[in-house]
Amino acid sequence: MNRPRFWTVIPFLLLAGATLPGDTRVDGKAIAAGTQGDWLSYGRTYDEQRFSPLDKINAGNVGELGLAWSADVGTGLTQEGTPLAIDGKLYVVTSWSRVKAYDAITGKLLWDYDPKVPGETLAKSWDAFSRGMAAWGDKLYLATFDGRLIALDRATGKPLWSVVTVDQTKMYSITGAPRVVNGLVIIGNAGADMGVRGYVTAYDAQTGKQVWRFYTVPDAPGTNKEAYLKKAEGTWKGDYWKTGGGGTVWDAMAYDPAQDLLYIGVGNGALWNQSLRSPGGGDNLYISSIVAIRAKTGQYVWHFQETPGETWDYTATQHIMLADLTIDGKPRKVLMHAPKNGFFYVIDRVTGQFISGNNYVPVNWAKGLDPKTGRPIENPEARFDKTGKGMFVMPSAQGGHNWEPMAYDPRQKLVFIPGQHSAFPYVPDKNWKPAKIGFNTGIDLSALGGPGGPVPGPDVMAALSGPPGALIAWDPVAQKERWRVRQAGGFNGGLLATASGLLFQGSPTGTFSAFESASGKTLWSFAAQTGVLAAPISFTAGGEQYVAVLAGAGATKPVPEGINGLPNIGRLLVFKLGGKAALPPAPPLQRVAINPPADPQPKELVDRGRYQFMAHCAFCHIAGSAVGPDIRASGALRDARAWNAIVGDGALAKRGMVGWSSVMTPDEIQAVRAYFINEAQAYKALQDKAQPAGARIQ
Repeated sequence: MNRPRFWTVIPFLLLAGATLPGDTRVDGKAIAAGTQGDWLSYGRTYDEQRFSPLDKINAGNVGELGLAWSADVGTGLTQEGTPLAIDGKLYVVTSWSRVKAYDAITGKLLWDYDPKVPGETLAKSWDAFSRGMAAWGDKLYLATFDGRLIALDRATGKPLWSVVTVDQTKMYSITGAPRVVNGLVIIGNAGADMGVRGYVTAYDAQTGKQVWRFYTVPDAPGTNKEAYLKKAEGTWKGDYWKTGGGGTVWDAMAYDPAQDLLYIGVGNGALWNQSLRSPGGGDNLYISSIVAIRAKTGQYVWHFQETPGETWDYTATQHIMLADLTIDGKPRKVLMHAPKNGFFYVIDRVTGQFISGNNYVPVNWAKGLDPKTGRPIENPEARFDKTGKGMFVMPSAQGGHNWEPMAYDPRQKLVFIPGQHSAFPYVPDKNWKPAKIGFNTGIDLSALGGPGGPVPGPDVMAALSGPPGALIAWDPVAQKERWRVRQAGGFNGGLLATASGLLFQGSPTGTFSAFESASGKTLWSFAAQTGVLAAPISFTAGGEQYVAVLAGAGATKPVPEGINGLPNIGRLLVFKLGGKAALPPAPPLQRVAINPPADPQPKELVDRGRYQFMAHCAFCHIAGSAVGPDIRASGALRDARAWNAIVGDGALAKRGMVGWSSVMTPDEIQAVRAYFINEAQAYKALQDKAQPAGARIQ
């Protein structure tokens, strides 16, 4: 990647804050080039390659890697943050947007900061995770789950300024990491699934003053002033703006200093179901697109839409990375992307021109990509929104690749993808109506595992045979895999590649491993006691190379007998060669009894309750795989008034369980209770049959 020449010509652009004497200077030049032993930005460098030049830990000695120290970070929710390593200190953001600073050698806690995100905010997502922070000068920049952007003094953790960057009365949240370019802190937001309008905003790193804002989808026709939004108006139909439109930029960004181009990945439409979102179709710009913006001004430059008129929650918000490749004998400045839709794209990052693409996981929503334009050649049957018929579509809404960061090895010219083989039964919801809170998808989620839903065909069954996860080494020039390792977990951790030919990754099954990047062979593994989804980093301190990762994924609440897994233990793990530290004994899963009322529930009421649950509650409460408690064990099932106080009135709102009386009628709320009584009765009957009386949990 060519380095910008204007660093020496316009030095005042870099002076966004003083730097402590003797400290690494954290500015655009340092982030662009990457300092040898630090990790200064979310993806380490502006190109977001997540490649460490450190090589003291290598294939020959990685077996000697051991735990140097660990620190419990609490919170009880999923940890997805990438740490920053600057001058021998580690800075991490945990769920609930809490920040902690540690001495990187000893693990001593230096300071912590809690922005006190209200518990009610949890209703705006399904978990209160945060993926990272930004650094610039002597400051850190924290984007909180409830929509604030806060500048912290890096030495003390003291807040210096704070701005609210979303309308907090709407269903916005922030889960992604900020980036800082040219002294501007840039942040997006999340909430397209809930029905909001996406944008990114740039703030002055010193003062917090807003400099520009870039919307990704148009407002109502006639109200848009910018030319790119006026152009987008014609790609939408109906009253699209009334449901927000979607297009939130909840994760991926990359930056090319030589071009002064900021690349953002734009999310799904709101609603998912295009026939409800934009009756009559249209490409619906700029959802599911990569958009290039002039970083200094927020001016639109170009876009490439990966899934025109998407209707499957196929976001383009997955990890974006930049590289210089030789293609057909010519040097090309490229952008590489493996979004949810299952295709790997190579795009000219200067012009936005499509270069090549191929599917990296099984897909059936499209038959391929047009070789000239990159536009998908759709399978008409997959357009459930047009046919009105359900279909098992590959990939699922979780995508062939989700938020977990990829990594790139510029020496081997390989991109490593934490992928998954998946499918989902997309069925249009004929009874959909707008909800003020919660998910607005326009999909009948009750078809998932329910009677009368679509049946997976032979192609889906063949693609889903074997483990769901896949660690994929992808050749972006040849557009084919070099190797693929199937993995037991379907949602595996983010990646780190190193100059010594190693690849580090965690798993939801509780291991943190090192692989040989040339072959995928496992060389080392550590039992983390909890799931590890966050991406690791590598850095040096005191002359030694370290690898650090934030762990914490699994059961957040007690679970019934018969459901196995790992507890969620929020913990920072730091490794070095010869490390001798040990984790405390692994805690057992906490168990809870299921003891529902004995009265049988009317089938019609149970069916109504299942529909409401799947539409509004399943993302947080589906049994065995969600952050919310298993409702089958709730004592409120025995008391209709207590149930209504919690579900209807929000008696537990400060713990994240807001009231749903603005969405469901009292009868619908009680129908959900009937559904759970029925589910609990069925589960208890299975457990009673499987266990001898003396072994049952009372």
